[in-house]
Amino acid sequence: MKKRALLYSFLLLGATAFTSCTDMLDKGPLDEFTDSPEFWDNAGMVEGYANAFYNQFKGYGNGSGSGDFYFPSLTDDQVGAGFVNWKFVNVPAASSDWSATWDEIRRSNAMIQSMTQYATTMDAATKNHWIGVARLMRAYQYFDLVRKFGDCTWLEKPLDVDSPELYAKRDDRDVVMDKVLEDLNFAVTNIKEASDKRYWSRDMAQAMKSYICLWEGTFRKYRTAEENGKGPDLEGAKRFLEESVKASEAVMPKYSLCEDYQSIYNSVDLSGNPEVIFYKAYKKDTFGHSTINYTCTSTQMNGMSKDAFDSYLKLDGTLAQQGEDAGVLMTAEFDGKEHVNIQNVFDTRDKRLGQQIDPFLAFPGQAWGRLVGGVAMTASTGYTVSKFDNTSLEVAYREIGAKNYTNAPLYWLAPIYLNFAEAKAELGTITNDDLNKSINLLKKRAGLPAITTAVNLYDPDMEKAGVKNPLIWEIRRERRCELMFDNNFRYWDLIRWHQLHLLDTTTNPDIVLGANIAPANGAIGEVKVNGNYIDASKGDRVYDKKHYLYPIPSGQITLKPELGQNPGW
Repeated sequence: MKKRALLYSFLLLGATAFTSCTDMLDKGPLDEFTDSPEFWDNAGMVEGYANAFYNQFKGYGNGSGSGDFYFPSLTDDQVGAGFVNWKFVNVPAASSDWSATWDEIRRSNAMIQSMTQYATTMDAATKNHWIGVARLMRAYQYFDLVRKFGDCTWLEKPLDVDSPELYAKRDDRDVVMDKVLEDLNFAVTNIKEASDKRYWSRDMAQAMKSYICLWEGTFRKYRTAEENGKGPDLEGAKRFLEESVKASEAVMPKYSLCEDYQSIYNSVDLSGNPEVIFYKAYKKDTFGHSTINYTCTSTQMNGMSKDAFDSYLKLDGTLAQQGEDAGVLMTAEFDGKEHVNIQNVFDTRDKRLGQQIDPFLAFPGQAWGRLVGGVAMTASTGYTVSKFDNTSLEVAYREIGAKNYTNAPLYWLAPIYLNFAEAKAELGTITNDDLNKSINLLKKRAGLPAITTAVNLYDPDMEKAGVKNPLIWEIRRERRCELMFDNNFRYWDLIRWHQLHLLDTTTNPDIVLGANIAPANGAIGEVKVNGNYIDASKGDRVYDKKHYLYPIPSGQITLKPELGQNPGW
């Protein structure tokens, strides 16, 4: 395993050696330098080739820039420091969301083809392990392509410049996702067990399958012909949801929740965390990220929204009433200014709230510093994000970009519990025992009472979201609060639940409002307010059904008119 750990550390930095250009028509074979039995019969060389796949898992970022945690702000959980519109407003000429995905699919197909053709003396278990890794990553990329663009061409081999498939029509997205499931099932059957949580393992493949199948099952159940091109497929939804349950159950008994919720996100070593299945390792002064930096320096943060804040239950399991997010003034020792302290709210709410944002509000004119000796912070909504910070690290390794070296969770137990409970609830087969071995364990860690299948908590937001089943609503609430700021889960959850309209700022103003600053007695700094709340809006984001799919880049349609364009674009 030492060899694998070293490969992982260095190939994360140097995986671009395997990375091709971004136009599928403009490159030679990925495997032209490796088409030989000597290469593909050597497990170490195959491993080196496969390690390039690790860059697909962004985690907290690949050295610098943004990652998948905190930074995505096209959501109702955060309000961007600037105006955040839809991912695409107009049809782009080119897009890495399209082209880079095809690069990775081609890399997977090259590995599958070469392993099948050239690995003639490798033992069957090892050979199928590596083919399983390639098929797992092909499934991962096709899933991402389908959820963004819908219909796409299914390919099982790397193409040449004269391959007729380059000019084929797109395949139906349901057919493609059925192929994805075949790849996932091959992977979970053939990828080997591994003790190193930075390495490909059967549990990691099961965790990926758990989420992809939940996503696809709920998407097929809730989609409409008007907004998604075709109506519900209840039989297909049932099949994918059952596969999600199966994958979740394969993983759940092997792991346990850690006691410290925040340690999942701010630890310098996740190898011993009993909850973590697969993680991305960073190393001090060698390979860093900027997630902590962006959440504790003078750059204004994308703060938690009022809508998200209001979703956290009180410790007795009831809904907070309007105005219960108001804080009280106290004198902070940091700079002698008065700040709005909301610790009293944390003391009465879901414990995760106080582990995700700071107890002091910080906004323009009323900045506050979490870093002793560091710069003061502000957030667009007043709610500054503390979830990823590790206060035991030296200040320089917290406030300087690309110097942060805490590990990033990629697959861990909490989302598996959430996938399991939601899939069972959507199937209509969930029991109290199912709840007790999944989300009620999360609720216990959060200091909340357990729920049963007979949950009767009524939330008026259910009607706005179009949800009629109180149990499903509470499972979705638990998912939101547990995975706040994580992996862009929230945006894709709204897509699969058919609730993209909730991101319309003109009809849902709470998603651009922030903290209640009424207790500040008029000393509200330099912010716009809406009633008692910070108004962080910078423009209107108006829902349109076309946003359920990204547009096909116009440059690709020029090259291949048979692709066609997605509805509304």
